[in-house]
Amino acid sequence: MPSSSFEKRESAGYLANHMARLFAAALSRGIAPLGLAPAQFAVLLELWREDGLTQRALTDRLDLEQATMANTLSRMERDGLIRRESHPVDRRARAVRLTKKGAGLQGEATAAAGAVNATALAALERAEREAFLDMMRRVIDRMRAVDPRR
Repeated sequence: MPSSSFEKRESAGYLANHMARLFAAALSRGIAPLGLAPAQFAVLLELWREDGLTQRALTDRLDLEQATMANTLSRMERDGLIRRESHPVDRRARAVRLTKKGAGLQGEATAAAGAVNATALAALERAEREAFLDMMRRVIDRMRAVDPRR
């Protein structure tokens, strides 16, 4: 088999994707007992911070396609985690609001996510963790800045 000049262990994109899949799998195992999937958890994180966001705002914050967000919100509404109501300012938009059930999962779900993060970052010293997270945020900001959809 011919050797390739592409070395996956030197590719930021490959490594970021691989790490994201491992994080998602671990998070999925941690929040599954709560009846949640990682995509639902991401939406809940935004709503726990700011309840009443529009579907468009959630789509933008999570860098998801509209169709993906619509499907996720439909499942969450079916599962009693959110409800959609008329937006107080924009009559064309719908506000996504937490139900009591959705709000009540915050403690357990964030604890599960915190455990995944703690396990994943345990091999790094505190300064390394801070630098790693800072670098990840800067790369994300850069990738958003060059995204032609924005």
